[in-house]
Amino acid sequence: MNDTLVIIPTYNEKENIEAIIRATFSQEKAFDILVVDDNSPDGTAKIVEKLQKEFSNNLFIENRKEKQGLGIAYIHGFKYALQKKYDYIIEMDADFSHNPKDLIRLYNACAIENADLSIGSRYLNGKINVVNWDFKRIALSVFASKYVRFITRIPVYDTTAGFICYKRKVLETINLNTIKFVGYAFQIEMKFKAWKHQFKIKEVEVIFTDRIKGKSKLSGSVISEAIFGVIKMKFGFKKNTK
Repeated sequence: MNDTLVIIPTYNEKENIEAIIRATFSQEKAFDILVVDDNSPDGTAKIVEKLQKEFSNNLFIENRKEKQGLGIAYIHGFKYALQKKYDYIIEMDADFSHNPKDLIRLYNACAIENADLSIGSRYLNGKINVVNWDFKRIALSVFASKYVRFITRIPVYDTTAGFICYKRKVLETINLNTIKFVGYAFQIEMKFKAWKHQFKIKEVEVIFTDRIKGKSKLSGSVISEAIFGVIKMKFGFKKNTK
């Protein structure tokens, strides 16, 4: 068992899952991987289970009965990580939009530079580090992050980022059972609650590359959740830990 668990949620990722697992295990630092699969009909879980024979000590899978949303899948993974006593927990997409080479940078920000959570940021230092998105999608994403920053006053430039390293104490402090959002707004809520609990946040500049294989899961409903739920989230926050 290593000190860091990389959680990869999947739904119909057969084109990417083996490659992302091998790329993660090929990094200089050793990571464990947990795949949380939402009963993918394309056989994603079977590919992972086959790879477990090769990576028996470091590759794990949790098979869920149905697709319930990104946030719920991550919370499932977070609870698994806490139960297994990992010191650092990283969330990462399966489709290579998050580069496995950046895992060590996120880890170092927490393990060496003393951040409580580190964020792989697309919008740091005035840059827009996004590849293969059209202008409309970039504009929407940038607007969403600025909107969240304006409403909540959270000092984070990429509030919707999904490439994040948490120290265990952050996930132990946030009451995971009270997380309201299930789509991509889950990422906003987790950052907001960590900030309100006064944890130290550090953004690490990364390049986000849109998926080449497979189908995007982004939809209008999750964007609406992100935009219209922020005000309710801000005023509904209660600093409880149980």
